[in-house]
Amino acid sequence: MTGTNKILVVTEPGSAAWSQAPMPEPREEEVMIRVEAISTCPHWDIRIFSGIPMFESRPLTYPYIPGEPGHEACGIVEATGSKVTEFRVGDRVVMWRDPGGRRQGCYARYVAVDQDHLLKPVGTMPPEKLAPLELAMCVQVSFDQLETIDAVKNKHVLVGGLGPAGLIAVQMARAYGARKVTGTDLEPARRQLGLAAGADSAIHPDELPELADSEYETGLDTTGLAVAINQMIGCTRNAVAVFGVMRERIGFGPEHWWGGFTLMGYGEHNKSAAKRALELVEKDRIDLSLLISKELPLSAYAEGVSLLKQKKAIKILFNPWIE
Repeated sequence: MTGTNKILVVTEPGSAAWSQAPMPEPREEEVMIRVEAISTCPHWDIRIFSGIPMFESRPLTYPYIPGEPGHEACGIVEATGSKVTEFRVGDRVVMWRDPGGRRQGCYARYVAVDQDHLLKPVGTMPPEKLAPLELAMCVQVSFDQLETIDAVKNKHVLVGGLGPAGLIAVQMARAYGARKVTGTDLEPARRQLGLAAGADSAIHPDELPELADSEYETGLDTTGLAVAINQMIGCTRNAVAVFGVMRERIGFGPEHWWGGFTLMGYGEHNKSAAKRALELVEKDRIDLSLLISKELPLSAYAEGVSLLKQKKAIKILFNPWIE
């Protein structure tokens, strides 16, 4: 297909180039998308741009993969491969999975994506309500796990961390029938966002009670930090699910062993969870635009990552069509 593409490349830690690139050619089971918008995944963006591997076993090399780490995107199908059956040219689509290891990421005007990594939303919602769906799918995985032990409906749910995942978790807890939702965060501004997302209360972690005085029945940690997880385990009666990427060991005491306490690691990304999350978005049960702090052109990528690092933004929405 003829046309002009532009793509972001992190050339070295702290530096990125937004420049002309060849148009992607979709393979047999891929579609080529005209990207409307891409939302940041702060941990990935900050680490890749800073030269810090997300996982120690995966060292980084630069220039980094063109278009990466962009993966939360929505757009319009412009072309399809010969074996594509689920989508047609003109369909609006949204990424639900980051497959990793691709030849090109979504920080671009055009990208080729496997059809199995896309969903077709209903309606005409704006990009800021749709682009972060991949993160909503990730959070949905944890809720699916908690629902297997009836740990959400009619329960008091504690959400640890009110960043992007935490703000989704607050809304999902509400959508799935939690009796009460409390959020915790160190930052006052994020506690206010937690209230805006539907939490009954939002407190500093230092305000968490001891287990004997606690009414929290279920916890969902989105930080991955041992100190935060240990605090949550120490004040939650029935179950804690750890969504945040863990890099440290955590404690598990006899007070929980005797009580039949459940501690859950993270599950697997899956299309069923993505469809459940998208249904919540389509029915206005969760509002992903609450996560978007600012819209910027991709030429201002460094500015966007700086805002994330300084915690002056929850997510940035990049528009590849403005300069």
